[in-house]
Amino acid sequence: MGHFVDAALAFPTVLFTFLLVVIVGYWLLAVFGGIGFDGDADGTETAGVTGFLGGLGLGGVPAAVTVSLLVVIAWFVSLVGGVLFSGVPALTGVLAAALACAWAGTRLIVLPLRRAARGDRAPSRADFVGRTCVVRTGRVGRDFGQAEVTAADGSSALVQVRQTGDDAFDAGSTALIFAYDSAGEFFWVMPYDAELDPDRPL
Repeated sequence: MGHFVDAALAFPTVLFTFLLVVIVGYWLLAVFGGIGFDGDADGTETAGVTGFLGGLGLGGVPAAVTVSLLVVIAWFVSLVGGVLFSGVPALTGVLAAALACAWAGTRLIVLPLRRAARGDRAPSRADFVGRTCVVRTGRVGRDFGQAEVTAADGSSALVQVRQTGDDAFDAGSTALIFAYDSAGEFFWVMPYDAELDPDRPL
């Protein structure tokens, strides 16, 4: 046990040992409810960390998962290398190898996780916000109206729509969905402006 502790606290492993302690503490708090964990890859992580990881090709999954993988792999490789080699030049090479292996190993793990996260994402009514719809009722008011909206996958749905103003919406006219009311389970719409259509050709 003493040799293990010595190796964990020796260069270059010590650089990752303290990070590993922080990572373990974070996940213990997350598991036992001390802190919240947002499983959304674009959730609570700062934009800087997410953007940096994305630039390394490690985006698409929660930053906490990616950083944890990087630290664990780097720590393990540096621990093994520190035991097998000695001398500052060799250990400096071990540090470089640990960083390279951490990036490569994390990337290999992140790729299938990213695909699984995208494939398992449940469709949401909020996905319709920002899309155009075709009014199917004779009018749309503050308490009545229906429209047909087409999802990104090509499927269509008949949804309840409402408006906040006094605009005239005839059957067959196009409107733009700008918000979803989860309590009333309807969408707020406004007159369609081609410049506001996110799917317009550029």
